[in-house]
Amino acid sequence: MTWTSLNAWIAAPEIFLLCATCAILLIDLFVRDDDRLVTYVLTLIALAVTGGLLFYSYSELPQLAFNGLFVVDQIATFSKIGIIIGVALALVYARSYAKTRDLWRGELFTLTLFALLGMLVMVSAVNFLVLYVGLELLSLSLYALVALRRDYVKATEAAMKYFVLGALASGMLLYGMSMVYGATGSLDVFVIAHKISQGQVNPLLAIFGLVFIVTGLGFKLGAVPFHMWVPDVYEGAPTPIAQLIGSAPKLAAFAFIIRILAQGLEGFGPDWRSMLVVLAVLSLVIGNLTAIAQTNLKRMFAYSTISHMGFLLLGFLVANPVGYSAAFFYAFTYVLTAAAGFGVIMLLSREGYEADTIDAFKGLARRSPWFALMMLMVMFSMAGIPVFVGFFAKLAVLKAVVNLGLVWLAVIAVLMSLIGAFYYLRVVKVMYFDEPTDNEAIVAGWDTRIILSVNCLALLALGLVPDTLLAIANRAIGTSLLMH
Repeated sequence: MTWTSLNAWIAAPEIFLLCATCAILLIDLFVRDDDRLVTYVLTLIALAVTGGLLFYSYSELPQLAFNGLFVVDQIATFSKIGIIIGVALALVYARSYAKTRDLWRGELFTLTLFALLGMLVMVSAVNFLVLYVGLELLSLSLYALVALRRDYVKATEAAMKYFVLGALASGMLLYGMSMVYGATGSLDVFVIAHKISQGQVNPLLAIFGLVFIVTGLGFKLGAVPFHMWVPDVYEGAPTPIAQLIGSAPKLAAFAFIIRILAQGLEGFGPDWRSMLVVLAVLSLVIGNLTAIAQTNLKRMFAYSTISHMGFLLLGFLVANPVGYSAAFFYAFTYVLTAAAGFGVIMLLSREGYEADTIDAFKGLARRSPWFALMMLMVMFSMAGIPVFVGFFAKLAVLKAVVNLGLVWLAVIAVLMSLIGAFYYLRVVKVMYFDEPTDNEAIVAGWDTRIILSVNCLALLALGLVPDTLLAIANRAIGTSLLMH
């Protein structure tokens, strides 16, 4: 591990992204409302350069900067790459959709970039306060993005619910962090871990804080019983924003939990593991069972997300590098899968028409055999059907759980996955066996069509060579957890 007290180059991607966002914010003031292409292109360039700087600042060994507040390790680097891909996909898919709904404005791009900055800070922070600052930068940007369609009542209502419950979750998280600070006398993740291992803490106060921290994390992940905001926000938010909420932040949340629980509060593993077991089982059961009743595709994706977060938590509660690697692999594949699912919804939507119900997909195979095939790949991957990457992500988590001896937990997960397959395959049945109710031509730019096709085909390609991505996850977790 390399120590540097102040090395701005380590945080070059974040520093550049902040400067680029401020520049785009100013440039957009001089761009005409009917010509937002300049802002769009500049935003994509900013994402590309940020990604390039990530490769430039990449290091095999973890590096600490800013007096131990900020770390660049392999978890951070690979998580950031996945997050940038997720955000770029959201913006590309949003292009046609946003233009017809008065969303094609500078606020969409700048708030998205600020949300991205928050995620990048979350991923690299190793101090409780910096972690919280990154989380709030992400959350505040998303609240505003959900309410971007000011004339749409559902979006305003969703933003209010998201804001109130998000503020409650942030308060709980901050309160828990303050309790841990009181118990250990430090906000630094590695110092906290060291003091716990040496027995230099007030255990009662620390576990009291841990309960609030896990509660706050449960809210942010949308795990049951803290899931009440997820379906309403997914349904009410404009589809590009629902995609943004449902994809990239899940990878940031993975890194956030790694920093707090696996690296900071590892010494209290048995305590937080028992809490995560409850959250995981409830999320798997309620998420899958409730999704069956949904006719709105965005609400179905919301409950599906809740069940997927249950799988992610299964990886965490194993509390060893194998489990964390499986959870990392799962989070990465989920970002790609969720982005593709929302991308197809936006592809089929047009001015005055939202393709966010299951009925909107009736007969899609006759209207567009290619994009019906792409949606089939998304549904099969989410359902965990073999050959697609979603199957191997679930398999990796289940193997980690079984290796720990928690066979009953793996059995529940498999049963819930079988139930979940029903509502995913229902979409496939509607596309291929029902008569089309809408014969309008699909209107989308060539860039959206090509990138969406590549996104969906990646689910198959990664499923054919899953060991590559899993090896990256194993190496990232292995090198990063050696730090303390």
